[in-house]
Amino acid sequence: MAKNSRSDEAYRRRKRKTRRNRARVILIIFAVLILAAIGVLVFLTQRTYHNYKITASTEKADTVSTKYVELDGKFLKYSAEEVALVTKDLETVWSETHSMQNPVADVNGKRVVIADKDGTRLEMYDKNGLTGSCTTAYTIVKASISSGGLVAAILDSGEDTWINYYGTDGSLIAENQTRIDDPGYPMDVAISNDGIIMMVTYQFVKGGETTSYVAFYNFGNAGQNEENRIVSGYEYDGIVIPQVEYLSGTHSVAIRDDGFVIYEGRQVPKESTTVNFNKEIVSTFYDKDTVGLVFRNDDSEKLYTMQVYDAGGRLKFSKDFNIPYTSIRISDGCILMYNSSQMCVIDSKGKEKYMGTVDGTINDFFKIGWNRYLLVLDSGVQVIKLT
Repeated sequence: MAKNSRSDEAYRRRKRKTRRNRARVILIIFAVLILAAIGVLVFLTQRTYHNYKITASTEKADTVSTKYVELDGKFLKYSAEEVALVTKDLETVWSETHSMQNPVADVNGKRVVIADKDGTRLEMYDKNGLTGSCTTAYTIVKASISSGGLVAAILDSGEDTWINYYGTDGSLIAENQTRIDDPGYPMDVAISNDGIIMMVTYQFVKGGETTSYVAFYNFGNAGQNEENRIVSGYEYDGIVIPQVEYLSGTHSVAIRDDGFVIYEGRQVPKESTTVNFNKEIVSTFYDKDTVGLVFRNDDSEKLYTMQVYDAGGRLKFSKDFNIPYTSIRISDGCILMYNSSQMCVIDSKGKEKYMGTVDGTINDFFKIGWNRYLLVLDSGVQVIKLT
């Protein structure tokens, strides 16, 4: 019996040692995999590209008049005669005909409104096609859509202006007449993601000085007892505010001629952060998490400075560059710049990933996935991969 006990104990010790060795090997393999993954991530983050290859293309004669916007993982292309949804591989999902003289689109997540600027036609779409439309009483100056499909439109009757609110089916929900002296001429409009708040920037003359007024209209319970449903408003003497935009659910931004203001609040937005500059603002760009501005420099080797901020107004990075761009946007987290023959990709940390030329004339440029881009040329549309 003693011999068997000693034998059993030795067996148990060997078994425990085997388990420890196996666990040690698993931990080593796991650590190697983590280090390898970190190495790959660092490589891909730091990597720059110098060429590209075409993975898909279409030849179209109408790319000059056709415009593209990103919509729910695909692209909505539209012109004066047609609206179509295409995949990132350029396959058509659906296509519809329409008639507009000067179509412009505003997209928010899974919804888009196409407005006939200086005309009277509004059309609302999602990934399945047309959800609603309407003919406005006056000419359209600007239209903006919420992520839920509600639309705000600035209309001009020639004497007065109107700011109307429409449902996803095109039905009129509310209308508000404005005058040049009270509260001013509407310059831009934006809607919160839930469709409750409409943000409008007005411009008027006060004491011989240009003045701007930013108003927040609440179409929920909080605005029921407020005059004209305005729950908060801010006046800025001597300041021009041509652009407003909703960022996240609680943050919005007003772009001033000397900087920008961040507002925060879901029901009653309040001023949160003001950032001022003493340089000329050349361009602005933004998405739900970012506000970017480009300034002109006096340095002949670095013509521009880019400053990028988060939705709270905190500086993420500043970058000097010398790219003669004509268009700039944020697409899938990257900053894209291009002119007729050159394009540049900058990542979310300010690192230049690609700068190069193309054969043909660039009309538009989008990021459509990991290292994949949609390049709209005068000769057709290409899906490209940087190499």
